[in-house]
Amino acid sequence: MVAAVLLAAVGCEPDSATRMNSYELYFLGGQSNMDGYGYVDELPDGLHREVDRVSIFTGLAAFDDEPGGGVGLWEPLRPGHGTGFRTDGQANQLSDRFGPELSFGRTLADLKPDSRIAIVKYSLGGSGLAPGVGYGSWDPDYADGEGLNQYDHALATLRNALSNPDIDGDGRTDRLVPSGIIWMQGEADAEHSQGSADAYEANLERMMKLLRTALGVDDLPVVIGKITDSGMADDGSVMDYIETVHRAQAAFADGDECATLVTVTDGLDYLSDAWHYDTEGNLRLGTAFARAAKELESACI
Repeated sequence: MVAAVLLAAVGCEPDSATRMNSYELYFLGGQSNMDGYGYVDELPDGLHREVDRVSIFTGLAAFDDEPGGGVGLWEPLRPGHGTGFRTDGQANQLSDRFGPELSFGRTLADLKPDSRIAIVKYSLGGSGLAPGVGYGSWDPDYADGEGLNQYDHALATLRNALSNPDIDGDGRTDRLVPSGIIWMQGEADAEHSQGSADAYEANLERMMKLLRTALGVDDLPVVIGKITDSGMADDGSVMDYIETVHRAQAAFADGDECATLVTVTDGLDYLSDAWHYDTEGNLRLGTAFARAAKELESACI
């Protein structure tokens, strides 16, 4: 059933599977620490090259009620898909930043030497799960104006990504098999109010159910990144309600046998802006995401 869902999405017939390249598909979503604030010019020399067997589609980030969200273009994974990345669907404009997608794709390729990896990424800095929180809402029922929000932009990203039957441009049809969701988000809800933090567990569970449904797999593995507080505030806490969100993230992971919580963030360093992980932090986070996704496979796929 999984194959049928995605084969229909890319316009392929199941009986042509023997002529296809097969890719394991991962959706990466969230807010600014999924965007990524690592500096490309701080990467070791070996990490500047394209990653073999890994393709990425980063959807254009857009605010609520802003058109064009989710437009994108497939290309081999390389640095530059962090904050500031732009695309018009005809050409990608790489930024001087990268996010966890870089080491995520590279690590998965190392862990799976016989596999091809496809990454679809959509994130917006400051976006929240609760309605009216931050700079954009993922709540599917929250809408202003034309009714476009972050959930709509994420779905548009998936539709645009899956509309290309040949993501690597080699002239062969590609088969994309949904293999996981990686979610790095929660800071906006933890900063906004006790109410948004209290609602986080239910909102997170709902969003993961919606994304799993969009990808056609009810028990698709989900990897959640634990949010952390830099403490770079006068009172020592940037997010006053973070403990509530911590409990919500842990409860979701504990209650879903196909979900796990990555806690490497507890040991990551921040940039001076107090919100974003540094270059090494982005590399460590992506690696932890990849290893966690691989570990979930035996139980859920």
